[in-house]
Amino acid sequence: MLGKTANGIFWMYRGLERAENTARLIETGQRIALTRLKDADDEWRPVLQSAAVLAPYLEAHGTVTREAAVDWLLRARENPSSVLACIEQARQNARMVRTALTGDVWEAVNATWMHAREVLARKVRERDLPNVLRALRQRTALVRGMTHGTMMRNEIYDFARLGTFVERADNTARILDVKYYVLLPSTVAVGSSIDNVQWESILRSLSAKGGFRMQYGSNLAPREITHFLILDKRMPRSLAFCTAKLRDNLTYLNRGERSPSVSLRLVSQIEQRYLSHGIDDIFAFGLHEMITELLTAFNDLARQIEVDYRFYE
Repeated sequence: MLGKTANGIFWMYRGLERAENTARLIETGQRIALTRLKDADDEWRPVLQSAAVLAPYLEAHGTVTREAAVDWLLRARENPSSVLACIEQARQNARMVRTALTGDVWEAVNATWMHAREVLARKVRERDLPNVLRALRQRTALVRGMTHGTMMRNEIYDFARLGTFVERADNTARILDVKYYVLLPSTVAVGSSIDNVQWESILRSLSAKGGFRMQYGSNLAPREITHFLILDKRMPRSLAFCTAKLRDNLTYLNRGERSPSVSLRLVSQIEQRYLSHGIDDIFAFGLHEMITELLTAFNDLARQIEVDYRFYE
């Protein structure tokens, strides 16, 4: 029975994390588009690419426009990764595992779904978008807060954390990769005011601007930002932080076993191969190449967790 419950919890928290990350991504797209008065619609192509929904979007719409892109990411029924779809699926999973949740967590999930259904019942006007995105992020954060404040630290909690950090690591990697290789129109823009605004938008999208400034000051140097988002274990959305939390919770689940699970060994491999080197080594290897391999590694890890803990039995 634990397998089905673990499956529901894992995907419930993945869905909530993805909904929040997509809301953050839309906010980033809005800020970046404001830096270009001409061809602002073009800035939404890399945003859709970062969310891994560009191909289905183009199949449905043909051309990229701000209005259509925002609607696709927020509420399109044809997009299973839209904010609304993710929250609806998270609530459905929560209903399936209702007895494994505290009353506070269930009420927070249900309230998040009811709010999302209300504010996303129709297209969101541009002037209303900042408030809508902020409220959606706050609602998903409420579920996370209720989870931390009321859930027993048992296997159910471990699977909630695994779902959260698998999804968060994937999102951070995608955002960093798209910024480094897609957003800048040319190398001429590196170090320009446009470049700095875009880097600042990336930090904002990951709630990392304040932490970065405390650590590095106001200089938005790509090298330091990349280090912060990949290797700084104090930053709760960095790849190193997410991977460390995945290792911790898989270790808790592995207690009492004679040998590490396959998924736990995969996490150790990710840390040793990609996250135990300095930032200069990462650039020498190739940031894009490393991120591509990491995305595959996190996807393989998520599938292995499903196998190790018999999600579908």
